[in-house]
Amino acid sequence: MKVLVIGSGGREHTLAWKIHQSKMVKELFCAPGNGGMSQIATCVPLQMDDIEGLKAFSLKNKINLTVVGPELPLVNGIVDEFEKVGLCIFGPNKEASQLEGSKVFAKTIMSKYGIPTAPYKVFEDSNTAKNYVIESEPPFVIKADGLAAGKGVIVTKTTEEAVQAITNILDNKVFGSAGNKIIIEDFVEGEELSVLAFTDGQSILPLASSQDHKRAFDNDEGPNTGGMGAYSPCPLVSQDDVHVIVEKAIKPAVAGLKQEGITYKGLIYAGIMISKQGPIVLEFNVRFGDPETQAVIPRLKGDLVPILLEVAKGKLETKKLAWDHRSCVSVVLASGGYPGSYQKGLTINGLEKVPVSNDCMVFHAGTVRDDKGMFTTNGGRVLSVSALGETLKESQKNVYGLMQNITFTDAFYRGDIGTKALQHSTTY
Repeated sequence: MKVLVIGSGGREHTLAWKIHQSKMVKELFCAPGNGGMSQIATCVPLQMDDIEGLKAFSLKNKINLTVVGPELPLVNGIVDEFEKVGLCIFGPNKEASQLEGSKVFAKTIMSKYGIPTAPYKVFEDSNTAKNYVIESEPPFVIKADGLAAGKGVIVTKTTEEAVQAITNILDNKVFGSAGNKIIIEDFVEGEELSVLAFTDGQSILPLASSQDHKRAFDNDEGPNTGGMGAYSPCPLVSQDDVHVIVEKAIKPAVAGLKQEGITYKGLIYAGIMISKQGPIVLEFNVRFGDPETQAVIPRLKGDLVPILLEVAKGKLETKKLAWDHRSCVSVVLASGGYPGSYQKGLTINGLEKVPVSNDCMVFHAGTVRDDKGMFTTNGGRVLSVSALGETLKESQKNVYGLMQNITFTDAFYRGDIGTKALQHSTTY
């Protein structure tokens, strides 16, 4: 069969890497892809928001399955357009994708269907929002309603910071129309956790747990990013805890949407805070997480393609997933200045020193490959390096050993991915 992966990041490279291993797949395409993906697939010069172009390509080339990586084409309705012409595509439709496309919509669903989440208020008017934070007690979490490339959530520790965030989003439009509305949420303390699950709108099949690291620098300091690394499984929760989260968060979301007349078919991602009050849903995403995918998928045993097909066809028959017992840590190598402005076109050195195998992998995100086979930087998050180990401590040691080989001007990475979990437990 022929498979098309849409996207160009580390998540998409990881999915393409896993799909490429399937005996079912004869041809693999990526649009637009990246330097690393070009080593295992044919990269097609079509952007992820070019829905008509992607649809025409898929029809012409008789693509049997399209897998959508990023949220933007999903929110823009790519699934609806593909299904109209009989193309098989993995991901939720436009209505279901509002769960990520609008934080206000997601909060409304959570409130209506009893999903535990932090108390919140919605604002469109800047002065009203500022008055609210002045009269309330910080800290606050301020969120742009729409898509903001993972940067639309701002934790503010003081009233002054909150007022500035409101000014930036509602008045200065730093996130454009995504910031026409904001949510101001009570800050909830605890440990963050990502729980991903396949669903056909009825059956739910959870993946292994993972923990993302959003802040740019060690010790969770610096601005929020799209994610600086992840590890799996997350020892802060047991499999029983994951089951509880599925029952309290994911099942009622899928069932609630169905009551609203919306069938959710694809991958649903719950961002969870393990608080003193129990698990609280911070957000829902409608696609594989990035960088969680780079830590979770290397642990998945067996063929991913049949599961993607079952979900895309609306009949999830697989009841259980098999996982490597080992831990996986994935660390993002980023460009200096990220998540702000950064330089592109820098030569990446040392990739040949990494002994790529099923135990250690380099997933490309912001890279380009030139005619001579050299890789240069082309984004803020440039590479994700993943390594497995018998314990979390061992996989952490393995991945940081690999990181030392790869360099480019002003490259940086966090040196503490997984450390929080190790501080909680001596077992891992």
